[in-house]
Amino acid sequence: MTSHSRDTPQFYLTAPSACPYLPGQEERKVFTHLVGRRARDLNEILTQGGFRRSQTIAYRPACESCRACISVRVVVADFAPSASQRRILQRNADLVGAPEPNRPVSEQYALFRRYLDARHGDGGMVDMTVLDYAMMIEDSHVDTHLVAYRRRGPDTAINGRGVGPTVALCLTDVLSDGLSMVYSFYDPTEAHRSLGTLMILDHIRRARDLGLPYLYLGYWVEGSRKMDYKAKFTPQERLMGPGWQRVE
Repeated sequence: MTSHSRDTPQFYLTAPSACPYLPGQEERKVFTHLVGRRARDLNEILTQGGFRRSQTIAYRPACESCRACISVRVVVADFAPSASQRRILQRNADLVGAPEPNRPVSEQYALFRRYLDARHGDGGMVDMTVLDYAMMIEDSHVDTHLVAYRRRGPDTAINGRGVGPTVALCLTDVLSDGLSMVYSFYDPTEAHRSLGTLMILDHIRRARDLGLPYLYLGYWVEGSRKMDYKAKFTPQERLMGPGWQRVE
């Protein structure tokens, strides 16, 4: 019987299942576990190769008849917000995002549940319990943290933190060449703020401030309304057959 070190990645292939993005298509994924002392380095290599992280799993599509899922990353140094994106920044000038340790609390889960019920009631995460949520947030062997968005308070200019309830939250991995937005959610009653776009714009700024060249957004799927928004952040690079290719 052959044994393998926890530091040696083993890759597995899922069975076919219905595609959540394109009707009539089936999806399969190749995945591996991010555990052990090499998890951080492996997460870097795999993210740069088009994988995404979910808890201690790194995965990417491996569909037999479809290549619609394309990894995208924003070129931070050359990004300039559009007129509509500048309006979103102005609309949310009363909010501030601040990094927090990746520790789950009940307020976060309540916000997460409201978001899922309002926006993704038929999605694969709708049955997640508080324990599942806690594992998503804190079960990690890589460099990750939360960015919590709250309203500005009297001391925000001094400590950089907001006050009151969390309006939006993003779980973010820190890589040597960029930030990777693993999962984000927000208060559905604040839909007029376009908080999803705000978090991306704020993370582009954070990556720039850290001197990191990219913001990884996961998969863009042409023809999927759920993924259309990712094409609005340009210039970006898309992972094609020959490698990362710039799109203006």
